[in-house]
Amino acid sequence: MENRKAIVTGAYGAIGRSIAEGLASKGYHIVLVGRDKDRLEKVTREIIAGTGNKNVDFYAVDLSRKKEIQAFAQSWNGPLHVLVNNAATTPRSREETPEGIELQFATNVLGYVWMMEFFHPVMENLEDARIVNVASYWAGDLDLDDLEFTKRRYNNDTAYRQTKQANRMLTAAYAQRFKEKGIAVLAAHPGDVNSKLSNNLGYGGWEPPEQGAATPIYCATDASLRNITGKYYENRHESPCSFAARKDEVQKLYEICQSY
Repeated sequence: MENRKAIVTGAYGAIGRSIAEGLASKGYHIVLVGRDKDRLEKVTREIIAGTGNKNVDFYAVDLSRKKEIQAFAQSWNGPLHVLVNNAATTPRSREETPEGIELQFATNVLGYVWMMEFFHPVMENLEDARIVNVASYWAGDLDLDDLEFTKRRYNNDTAYRQTKQANRMLTAAYAQRFKEKGIAVLAAHPGDVNSKLSNNLGYGGWEPPEQGAATPIYCATDASLRNITGKYYENRHESPCSFAARKDEVQKLYEICQSY
């Protein structure tokens, strides 16, 4: 796998780090992505020391901002075989990016969209290229007329559930669009891990990060999933996704995201 390159976003969070460690242990050349350069440097050193894989790099990007993701993509050299969209945030009060976009929607949804849009050209027609969108079974409450909570009272749990529903719906949308390009797109629930994100939502989490990372890693690497696209997985098993079946809503959400 040393010639296969993978990006993991949100790579210094509990789950993101474990995903990156798992892929590095399998021999992938990993690029860790997040906003905090110092934390990225520290995690990069630790993953290299822990796995013995020296092909671990990092790139500091604010994944809530389109221009930063575009600049990252423009700096990329060579192919990309695996993209794991994992970065997420759950602020307890409503915040906006400098561009005026509600922060959860910008990071947890548009960040995934922009990564897929800007990186798919270097993934096209490669052998077994995969995008894994880390979603959740904790999903719902999506309001296509109020995605940024300008009409509803902001609640970080409701906003988070909405973004995870959107991740699952957009996985279906991009699976359809990227199928002819040879890129599989899968969604994965990462498990209930005690993390900054879950604590912000008022939950603890009882699974170790390695267990939480197991399903995203499975979706990114398992040979049995080759040529499978548009599916949602929990506990390393395919799970039906009622959200992805709402084709009109999936299309509308896709179109809204393209407008940003």
